[in-house]
Amino acid sequence: MLLWFVREDVGQLLWVGFQGASLPPRLAAKLDAGCYGATVVSKRNLSADELCDLDALVALNADLHRRAPDGTPALIAIDHEGGVVQRVRAPATVWPPMLGHDGLPPGEDTVVAEQVGKAIGDELRALGIDINFAPVLDVHTNPANPIIGARAFGHDADTVARRALAFARGLDAGGILACGKHFPGHGDTEKDSHLELPRVGHDWERLDKIELEPFRQAAIAKLPMLMTAHVIFAALDTHRPATLSEQVVTGLLRGKLGYRGVIVSDDLDMRAIAGQMGADHAAVGAIRAGCDVLLLCNEPNQELVEEGVIKAAEKDAELRRRIGESAARVRAMKLAHAANQAKHPAPSRAVVGSLAHRRLADRLVRR
Repeated sequence: MLLWFVREDVGQLLWVGFQGASLPPRLAAKLDAGCYGATVVSKRNLSADELCDLDALVALNADLHRRAPDGTPALIAIDHEGGVVQRVRAPATVWPPMLGHDGLPPGEDTVVAEQVGKAIGDELRALGIDINFAPVLDVHTNPANPIIGARAFGHDADTVARRALAFARGLDAGGILACGKHFPGHGDTEKDSHLELPRVGHDWERLDKIELEPFRQAAIAKLPMLMTAHVIFAALDTHRPATLSEQVVTGLLRGKLGYRGVIVSDDLDMRAIAGQMGADHAAVGAIRAGCDVLLLCNEPNQELVEEGVIKAAEKDAELRRRIGESAARVRAMKLAHAANQAKHPAPSRAVVGSLAHRRLADRLVRR
């Protein structure tokens, strides 16, 4: 009996990617059994060229929208920030990087950011997406940063928070769950955590004033999800990246900043994590640290992590408690999401790539 409940709860924590433009039979069976709480659609699931087959994407998403045996829905997530991180291409609207807001005067930039978030939310909703891994809450303070750069909403903490949270409000008005990233801040790294483990040496005063401020405001605004960074912040934890650090996730984000939403790990297949330890050990470490959701965007490690977490939980009552706590938080978010979508019915496909949205994108391009 214990095993059944552990498996059901672990399933809510595992959000997975997959290969191909159609639903693999193995993944369909796993979703139907409640083994995974969400799927992540990425570039490899879409057309190989610059034009996206929207009919195929809608059909794929219809297949992915399944329910666990307890009735809990499996959601669909995507990275769709604009600029270089935009999975659905033309004929959907092609958005410039969010740093384009820099050319707009204060006040107007916030209005436009919310309009952009609503437009992106409407297009994703019309295509059957539930979650956007955006906005970026990192502050662009390092021109040599190889991974954030123009993805950021600005060069100072208050500007980033103001614009990014307006963008998130727009997503919410479109019935899309927002996920701010990458806590506690990836804006001043000199390494790409997809490839290696970055380290930030700033003292607490600097982190508190700049890196943490957008996340502090996101906690106050009750953003539904925040994603962790695979980055070591020496002033917070000298040895472990944020994703695996209880001091950072539970002590700082939950405790000091008071965040009560769902905490998502960045992809555990990234080399900053996978290059340091096995994915199963990393997954258990992330849960112990306080993460509620584990992203596993590549298939080879998914069953390893699933079985590794379950086996560890069977031997450890505290880990079982943490898993149950996270699963309850994810289920509550899904219920709130369903209620929000009921308030905001999905628009027609005509909104995807509409003239109004392309004109809005052009405002940022011209800046």
